[in-house]
Amino acid sequence: MKIAIPSEGKELGSAVCQSFGRTIYFILVDTDTQNFTVLDNEATAAQGGAGIKAAQAIVDSGAEAVVTFHCGENAADVLKAANIKILKAVPATVREIVEKFKKDKLSELTEIHAGYHGGGSQ
Repeated sequence: MKIAIPSEGKELGSAVCQSFGRTIYFILVDTDTQNFTVLDNEATAAQGGAGIKAAQAIVDSGAEAVVTFHCGENAADVLKAANIKILKAVPATVREIVEKFKKDKLSELTEIHAGYHGGGSQ
């Protein structure tokens, strides 16, 4: 299975990023082979709708799940429409998240927030 994880860097040893829509990178990992690719998040500099743009990039990547700390309603709608699972991240490296995923130790992200419209002023 291919999973997407927002990351602070371009390696499996990188920390999971606290942000979804404004993360700099997503690491896409094939959990069967451990092969991974790095997706530059072009939504980082977006004036608005970063979460939706990031979610669409995840959909386009072919990922079947995303592991993140936070997700806004609009981004979650995009992911759910594509049948992509949204799992809750824990403080860890990308490699550790992959291991937790493989051991079924990650729960579904159920706390979807309203988003940060207007530059986070909500």
